[in-house]
Amino acid sequence: MSEAARDSRLLLVMAHPALEKSRANTRLWAASEGLAAVTRHDLYETYPDFVVDVSSEKKKLVEHDIIALQFPFYWYAMPALMKEWFDLVWLHGFAYGKGGTKLAGKTLFVTCTTGGPTSAYHALGYNRFTMEEFLRPLEQTADLCGMVWETPYVVHGARIKSPEALEAEAQRFRARLTGLVGRTVAS
Repeated sequence: MSEAARDSRLLLVMAHPALEKSRANTRLWAASEGLAAVTRHDLYETYPDFVVDVSSEKKKLVEHDIIALQFPFYWYAMPALMKEWFDLVWLHGFAYGKGGTKLAGKTLFVTCTTGGPTSAYHALGYNRFTMEEFLRPLEQTADLCGMVWETPYVVHGARIKSPEALEAEAQRFRARLTGLVGRTVAS
């Protein structure tokens, strides 16, 4: 690697209102522990009162090349605190719009878990839409901010997976994160 290049830095932003009760998200979160160039940030642990430190959050976003979001897919959306974080931090003039270039060129990567099986997420399934369709607002957010949209990592049927299947998902997730931070960027 030349002096002008370095490994990517990844900010993994977790939002789970009851992480200690989640088998899947707890396992995925644990799988990210100890990875070089990965900064782990639990929104519910940091902001249990929902009072977000906007300047600190902007600084974290600017310092990283990849913004990874991890959350359970509740009611076809992200948990409330993550939405609040977006509303307060990803502002016009910072993330998008006139002068809003702070996230341009960065990568947005989503990891989420669903209670339903893969078969529930298609036109004829219980939920009528694919996960790609449900995640389209985040993909559009990446586009609006001039970011690169990375193919999401979705764990379907999280509630019914065996411990062995969850461990396999966690190892695949860890490998995915390792691959992302292994990319070089100009410094």
